[in-house]
Amino acid sequence: MRPNLLILGGTTEATALAHAVADRSIDATLSFAGRVERVKRQPVPIRIGGFGGAKGLTDWLRENRITHVVDATHPFAAQMSRNAVAACAEADVPLIALTRPPWRPEPGDSWQTVPDIPAAVAALAGQPRRVMLAVGRMHLEAFAAQPQHFYLLRLVDPPASPPPLPRHHVLVSRGPFTVAEDTGLMQAHAIDLVVSKNAGGTGARAKIDAARSLGLPVLMIDRPALPARREVGTPEAVLDWLAHSGADLGV
Repeated sequence: MRPNLLILGGTTEATALAHAVADRSIDATLSFAGRVERVKRQPVPIRIGGFGGAKGLTDWLRENRITHVVDATHPFAAQMSRNAVAACAEADVPLIALTRPPWRPEPGDSWQTVPDIPAAVAALAGQPRRVMLAVGRMHLEAFAAQPQHFYLLRLVDPPASPPPLPRHHVLVSRGPFTVAEDTGLMQAHAIDLVVSKNAGGTGARAKIDAARSLGLPVLMIDRPALPARREVGTPEAVLDWLAHSGADLGV
């Protein structure tokens, strides 16, 4: 059986997998949620936008005769991952997650961990600080509840409207970034606290290493809980999974 993959993307891992399957002439569609305006060119066909919940995804899998699904979304794209688990179970389509391990504190790190965005907002109560807020544009409004701080915001796309934060500076830039770049950025803006989701991987890690080098505390937001599913860490492991599932990879 020749596989026909749906790759739920939005990460560097998803792009790496898209290249791996394209190199083997495996049919695949790479799906993006549409939250980033500028999508990089990809080696496989892409689709942009939601599916309409778990039911919509179930219907899409059946209509497009998808044989396997790879969830390579961001670790914080919890609803999409939950929908994928439910839809694949309903459509009887094998599912695997291509994930990156979370960051772990290292010697010299000063982390305060919180379970979610509301807890991070609550933890910012107190005297004004200069905060590098690395949570993505979808959550900026929540931090308006703590308007006393200066917020440094680094976004992939320009915001459609001014962020609801009285004191802020927006940088529009796409990573990955180096530790030297993020160290200089924090020094230039006199940052004294970094707020970050625990995205894991290497592409967004520089700010964490820069904070350690500068002796700055990090308010680290834990990953959301997800349903049980099979997980691997590399595109090669996904290809092995496909091969062991009986898929004909043509190699």
